[in-house]
Amino acid sequence: MARTPAELVGAQPGPPFEITMDGRTVTALPGQSVAAALWGAGIVAWRTTRVGGRPRGAFCGIGQCYDCLATINSEPNRRACLVPARPGDTVTTQEGHGRGALGV
Repeated sequence: MARTPAELVGAQPGPPFEITMDGRTVTALPGQSVAAALWGAGIVAWRTTRVGGRPRGAFCGIGQCYDCLATINSEPNRRACLVPARPGDTVTTQEGHGRGALGV
């Protein structure tokens, strides 16, 4: 019988909680990064490129590449793979450089 990774290591995470991504409710677990919670919900892109508006999400998953930039709790340019998910977090798709007042 297949076991989950949590079962294999004997992990006992706290109860799940909710964050939102562009108004969509996403379930997260204590200790998960924002990127991991989004991946778990099937969301793989949460940023668009400055030129061309192409979708981006996590690439390296360890905070080295900046592909996973997102606007988290109204703060742009946060690396979603490094930010721990917290109950009530609001994540929005970041378009371009994330600073509307700067222009393209």
